[in-house]
Amino acid sequence: MMYLGMYSFRGDPAELLAGHDRMLALLPAGQLDLHLCVQTEDGIAVLDTCPNREVFDRFSSGREFQELLTAAGLPHPDIRHLGEVKSYVLPPGASA
Repeated sequence: MMYLGMYSFRGDPAELLAGHDRMLALLPAGQLDLHLCVQTEDGIAVLDTCPNREVFDRFSSGREFQELLTAAGLPHPDIRHLGEVKSYVLPPGASA
């Protein structure tokens, strides 16, 4: 089971995408299972999975996440709970 949440960052998409790249570079390899970054009209949206809502809540409200945002030069996002992932499809050979 996975839980999906969304972080919405508002601002210049180019600056936010660069910050997102910096954030990814700070994370240990293999830490993310399913992670998407989408450019939106007013910034970027990051869709990220955690094992369950409790883990998502603990991470998204924790000091480690705040420090990660600061180190990457990202503003505090609007956080939205999307729900449990019931199914997903990946191309053959891909893994999540």
